[in-house]
Amino acid sequence: MKKTVLAAAIAALPFAVYAETAPTNAEMWQIIQQQQREIERLTAEQKQTDSKINATADAVEKSATVADWASRTTIGGYGEHHFNHFKDKDDKVDAHRFVIYVGHQFSDTVRFFSEVEIEHGFVEDTDDGSGPGELELEQAYIAWDFTQGHTLTMGQFLVPVGILNETHEPDTFYGVERNNVEKEILPATWWETGVMASGEIMPGLRYNAALHSGLKIDPTGNGAIRGGRQKSANATAEDLAYTGRLVFNGISGLELAATYQHQQDVTQGAGDDGEADLIELQVRYQWQALTLTALAAEWDINGNDFVANGSDKQEGQYVEASYMLTPSVGVFVRQGEWDNRANSGTDTEVEQVDVGVNYWLTKSVVLKADITEQDGAKDDDAINLGLGWSF
Repeated sequence: MKKTVLAAAIAALPFAVYAETAPTNAEMWQIIQQQQREIERLTAEQKQTDSKINATADAVEKSATVADWASRTTIGGYGEHHFNHFKDKDDKVDAHRFVIYVGHQFSDTVRFFSEVEIEHGFVEDTDDGSGPGELELEQAYIAWDFTQGHTLTMGQFLVPVGILNETHEPDTFYGVERNNVEKEILPATWWETGVMASGEIMPGLRYNAALHSGLKIDPTGNGAIRGGRQKSANATAEDLAYTGRLVFNGISGLELAATYQHQQDVTQGAGDDGEADLIELQVRYQWQALTLTALAAEWDINGNDFVANGSDKQEGQYVEASYMLTPSVGVFVRQGEWDNRANSGTDTEVEQVDVGVNYWLTKSVVLKADITEQDGAKDDDAINLGLGWSF
């Protein structure tokens, strides 16, 4: 009997303890509220964490987009400063050119290129355009590789003619000033707006074929080719020009090129005629440290006004020899002549000899010095010093 009572008491003990420790309804409600507040706190923290994760992901994605854009965008340029000591006129110091290139690769086959240039230090806003400098957009085009080895260029581009017109960074040529044959006859730097196909016909033979805006020469003036450049600035386009070029470099060290251009009317309707044809030939041969260059160009222009002042024929040619004394020092001599009124019956031809040296501080930074002697219609003998760079 005692054992039965004892066992019953032990069995009832947990219920007694529970009865004493079990929370009341009020206490249970308080616990539930605390738990709810903890759940809300944890939920809010989770939302903040998710927001931070999303913001970080957006920032990473944006950074990746900017990095991708930057990796496909290029910036370059070139510049040159000149000092000219003339024999018979005032000496000059000139911040001759400052140029910036901007390019962008849209895809594997489509890219953009542009060139903006400031000439002679600054541009002055004058009513008559007599300010010392110029701000010019020289190139702005889209290039599309429409098939393997062939490209279509659309927009404003350099005309494929001569040696300097397409490659004129100061570290790539001899002499402080660009040679006058290519300046006055071709006339570098010469750009137009249009469309151009280029590519490789076979190994060692390349071509350019372009349809573009043309020259506009005042037939009542001196008829000079250089003055006819419209620079794609609201250019009159009554008569377009056609330019074709072939370049052969299939023999080591040798490059041959020929350019032909035709424009039906270089006066753009201002004269009685103006049909014009340009033929330009060039050869360059490099053997070890020696480079030999020759170029000849000639314009034939119809029209009574051009015949009257002798500018119906304009021509020029030069030969140049250069030699690298060391990997950093090169010397050159160049002889040339040009005439913008070759049929005038008077002595309008200019002859020029240049002798000088280039010293490359690095591959793309150069110091230059040369002596220029002119004879004929002009006599601008000079000693020239120059600094040039590209990047």
